Amino acid sequence: MTSSSGDHRCRVEPIFIFFLCLCAVSSGVDSVVHHLKWEIKYEYRSPDCFQKLAVTVNGVNPGPTITATQGDTLVIEVTNGLHSENTAIHWHGIRQAGTYIYHAHYGMQRTAGLYGLIRVLVRNGTIEPFSYDKERSMILNDWWHKSTMEQATGLSSLNFGWVGDLREFKRRVRPKSRPGTYDYKNYDIYSVPQNRNGTLSNSIYRLEFNSTVDVILQNANTMNVNNSETHPWTFTGTRLLGVGIRVGKFDPDVDPMSYNLIDPILKNTVAVHPYGWTALRFRADNPGLWAFTATWSPISSLAWGLFLR
Repeated sequence: MTSSSGDHRCRVEPIFIFFLCLCAVSSGVDSVVHHLKWEIKYEYRSPDCFQKLAVTVNGVNPGPTITATQGDTLVIEVTNGLHSENTAIHWHGIRQAGTYIYHAHYGMQRTAGLYGLIRVLVRNGTIEPFSYDKERSMILNDWWHKSTMEQATGLSSLNFGWVGDLREFKRRVRPKSRPGTYDYKNYDIYSVPQNRNGTLSNSIYRLEFNSTVDVILQNANTMNVNNSETHPWTFTGTRLLGVGIRVGKFDPDVDPMSYNLIDPILKNTVAVHPYGWTALRFRADNPGLWAFTATWSPISSLAWGLFLR
């Protein structure tokens, strides 16, 4: 807490502590606990010679790279110095070796610089499945001249037209019978949707513990003629198996027979491509309330997605 000079007003800076366990196959041997302290605040930056307020972590934009080994534990103490805004951070890939990202999950803060790399190294003595000469990490992000406040205001206004949209979300829970869904046989994924307003809801999908869940994302035409866009989606509560991906309209009576159930890719973020569908499978073995959302900043800032419990 810091007091302003000349009066009795004060400013409270919230402190959050995150515990991340990189415990895919942890035996506790040679594991290390990393203690990091971050301060998040707005500072002026001009990477393209245009000065604007950007979000920094310890004065760095984008944020610092986190490097640890499988089995390590990270304790990250975060001080929110944004003053007028909350913040939330989504951590990708912490259960498996590889290079991933962390990023803000509040408003348009990610586009302003609250993101960075997470490098999870394999344990000493582990033989990697591929060889390489050297490793270089690169991270790309959008950069707009408008501030996060201006962007958020524009997205929340009526009749904005520069963001496309998914047409349908369809859920299937196994082994119980499939719940009611849209009329997929008569549904035209290539037509411009008639409804121009999104659907708001406070509902939660409740899943049985340890049940196996299939999720099918169907992409279609946007509000513009002959246009469909790629959309990345992420699930915050578990890892996903990508069991199928195709161009065209998903047929629940035919397409599941082509699923890859032998060696599907383990993912935490998946894409659904233009006029295509992506099939995911996961086990609901992590109790809690989890968000399944789009990860494109303009869309995620509008809370486009659903919650699973």
